[in-house]
Amino acid sequence: MKQTLVGWVLAAGAFSIVSGCGKEPAAGASVAASAAPAASGGASRPGGGAVSVTTVRALQRDVDVMLEATGTVTALNSVDIRPQVSSVITQVHIREGQFVKAGQALFTLDTRADDVNLAKARAQMAKDMASLADAQRQLLRSRDLLAQNFISQGAVDTNQTLVDAQQAVVAADRAAIEAAQVALSYNRISAPASGRAGAINVFAGSTVQPGGTALVTITQLDPIAVSFSLPQRNLGDALHTLRSGGGKVLAVLPEGRGTSTGKLQFVDNTVDANSGTVRVKAQFDNANEALWPGSFVGVRLAIQTMKGAIVVPQAAVIQGPRGSIVYTVDADNKAVSRPVDVLYASGPDAVASGVRAGERIVLDGRQNLRPGATVIERAPVDGAARVGRSAGAASGATPASAP
Repeated sequence: MKQTLVGWVLAAGAFSIVSGCGKEPAAGASVAASAAPAASGGASRPGGGAVSVTTVRALQRDVDVMLEATGTVTALNSVDIRPQVSSVITQVHIREGQFVKAGQALFTLDTRADDVNLAKARAQMAKDMASLADAQRQLLRSRDLLAQNFISQGAVDTNQTLVDAQQAVVAADRAAIEAAQVALSYNRISAPASGRAGAINVFAGSTVQPGGTALVTITQLDPIAVSFSLPQRNLGDALHTLRSGGGKVLAVLPEGRGTSTGKLQFVDNTVDANSGTVRVKAQFDNANEALWPGSFVGVRLAIQTMKGAIVVPQAAVIQGPRGSIVYTVDADNKAVSRPVDVLYASGPDAVASGVRAGERIVLDGRQNLRPGATVIERAPVDGAARVGRSAGAASGATPASAP
């Protein structure tokens, strides 16, 4: 009997332990289930915790609408220097890379043969001048004799013919002297325009010929031009800019080395039928030699100015299935969804309608927002949130639709 009672007690205790163990996981699951809804009500829901964001002010300013292209820097004046006569170089007056002025001596050629030819021409003229003087004296005597009826009119006419012929000979001598002087001038090679000398391909003692290799190339660097092509659809914009004074053209140097500002100077008279583009050219001051012939630069041509445009960061614009929006922060620090139309985008900035100047635009943290959420504004980590840069800064953006 005692053994039976003890067995019943042990069985009851085991049942109690097993029952208690089965209830522990149920309690833990209940706790986790109750915590899940609390965690799912994140800070992004209205009425949840505040969302930390950074904001910038929408600015109002004039913005230039730009057309963008890739251009090639070209010299306005580049001259290959070649001799006009076959001769030998006796002196080189410049160094490679030197800046020269128009009229400055570059090379001197052997002048001995031309000096002799000039001396011969002058001597021949002196001889013919003496003959002309004698013919004039003979004519004067014949006229005196004709007045005394010692000779006939025919003799006087003959002497007059001799004088006229000798005057023509003297005139030819003068032309020969001028020709010799021109040939002599070819032996002094001077710069036809100001610019920078390139590589010098000859030395003193070199024999040169008119059809040979260029002695040196003189390239003008200031001012300088940038040639680029625009699509045919922008031909009207380019012509309007040219007629209005050239507008503003930015040459964007590679590797972030800055920009140069110039004006449109030329629009070609035909459209390339193969590419559907028209060639244009802009001129730039280049005293600092930032633009170098043959290099490639980005080109931005201002074709329109949007007066009083509202500028916001491009990064603040959210693209959705129903269009573009930005989040603004109202006076109660609540997030407000504002639909916007991006009228023009360039670099870090975008011109948008639908917001007012001075409104706070959410930049960082916008991905966690919902309309009506409470926000806490924090200072930006760096200067990327500022919108103070011009929409004409260098970038890879292309013009959107203009208003």
